[in-house]
Amino acid sequence: MKPQILALLGSPLPEGNTAKLLKQAISGAEKAGCEVTLIDVPSLEFSSCREMYYCKEQSSCILEDDMGPIYPLLKNMDSLILATPVMTMGIPGHLKSFMDRCQVFYCAKYERKVPLIPKEKKKIRKTLLISISGMNLPNNFDGVKISTLAFCDILDCRLADELLVRDMDTKEDLDRYPDILQEAYQKGFALGAALTHVS
Repeated sequence: MKPQILALLGSPLPEGNTAKLLKQAISGAEKAGCEVTLIDVPSLEFSSCREMYYCKEQSSCILEDDMGPIYPLLKNMDSLILATPVMTMGIPGHLKSFMDRCQVFYCAKYERKVPLIPKEKKKIRKTLLISISGMNLPNNFDGVKISTLAFCDILDCRLADELLVRDMDTKEDLDRYPDILQEAYQKGFALGAALTHVS
């Protein structure tokens, strides 16, 4: 069985610049011999976390919605690609709610002290963060990275690499920047190759 990589698209634009970078990263990971499952997060129908704390005692969420089938994918994946634009200096709403609904993993790890991720899988799991920002400021990605680091921690899938593209209000269309698209491909390939040991 091929190593499994989960790719999360946080942009509401399935053909936008974030999606273009993610597509390249997925192609790279597949070229390295991995199987990639793409989740278009904004298309999912789910509630934000209601802090009902069912997951303090159970390894699941009490809410029944599109997040249900996602939890096994997050648990069983070998690595993760997270692709998101910057909105209001942070993670866009639907993706942030997706992250918040992963309290299932937080409570297992920190409340019950029984992580859902086996030790042997924890050793290999890595995250590639891809993010774009319209503005060109020194702290463009601070909010995104803080949330991503917390997300990676509770999933036991450490942040290992990133591609951060700023000044998109000027660049507008990444099809005009093949070097950036190629960098996304190479980073996706590297993520996959770490699992398949190809070069």
